[in-house]
Amino acid sequence: MAAREYQLEINEIDATLVSIEKVLDLPKLRKQAAELEEEAGVPNLWDDPESAQKITSRLSRVQSEIAKLSGLRQRVEDLPILFELAASEPDGSGVQDAEKELDAVKKSIGELEVQTLLNGEYDDRDALITIRSEAGGVEAADWAEMIMRMYLRYCERHNFKVDVLETSYAEEAGIKSTTFRVSAAYAYGTLSVEQGTHRLVRISPFDSQSRRHTSFAGVEVVPVVDQSDHVEIDEKEVRVDVYRSSGPGGQGVNTTDSAVRLTHIPTGIVVSCQNERSQIQNKATAMAVLQSKLLERRRQEEQAKINALKGDNSGSWGNQMRSYVLAPYQMVKDLRTDYETGNTSAVLNGEIDEFIEAGIRWRRSS
Repeated sequence: MAAREYQLEINEIDATLVSIEKVLDLPKLRKQAAELEEEAGVPNLWDDPESAQKITSRLSRVQSEIAKLSGLRQRVEDLPILFELAASEPDGSGVQDAEKELDAVKKSIGELEVQTLLNGEYDDRDALITIRSEAGGVEAADWAEMIMRMYLRYCERHNFKVDVLETSYAEEAGIKSTTFRVSAAYAYGTLSVEQGTHRLVRISPFDSQSRRHTSFAGVEVVPVVDQSDHVEIDEKEVRVDVYRSSGPGGQGVNTTDSAVRLTHIPTGIVVSCQNERSQIQNKATAMAVLQSKLLERRRQEEQAKINALKGDNSGSWGNQMRSYVLAPYQMVKDLRTDYETGNTSAVLNGEIDEFIEAGIRWRRSS
């Protein structure tokens, strides 16, 4: 194996970091942080809790961006010193430690470089993810629950805050649908590439003859609506149904009929919420989800008009987008990017970073 040219690698990641710093505009970020700190320091800030929450949340995210950029810059500048000190150690252990730090910095800068591709109108928003079982009966319901667990594990690994708003359990196993909110910087931009139909091929645990089955689960990702989005909903166009929340096996979660289902009559969009304690809270949360889905619908309609003007007849990429094969061989393959892996257990346990990164790069190149 050829010896690594450490200085060349350091120069390359330094150049990449310089370009990232230009794109993210560090001076602008520092100016935003100063302005938000001033807003957050107002004595009566918490008189309006909703506004205060938005200000403090934005401040936290901007400060996190600054800290990440500053920290990486310092680590890159420390790398030549690390290798210089390592070269003076007779046992060579210092070189191994320096190489590990070089690889870690390279990985962190690569992840940050992907984030710079997230420059869409809503990419920096929180995300609402809805998963539905599709064709495949009980097998599909079980698959939908596996997909839900995959994303929850992914969010857990990245310390993303998750609020499950509604889950409709299937009769035999798995779930019919679920909706949850992911709160993190660039959650929508990151996870939006997961939208589409996920196909599973495996030996069914529900088939007494152990035959191979194919089942499908649909994933929808929309940005969380903001006050500035002006998504108006006529209450006359919304049907409100109230029902009792329930868990697996019909176990009662609430003792009152507090769960709320909203149906937007003009579009047929249906949303539900059952995690809040009161009917009023559930209705407010469900209305916010409905607004987000209508916002995404508007965005898609606008994009469709643009594509029509471009003469784009390729259709939506978000239909069948990934295949998970557990039998007769093990493979997960993204049908858009062609990225694949044989480590299916890791993927189903939430290790989907490479798929997401490939999806973001593919979307940008498309």
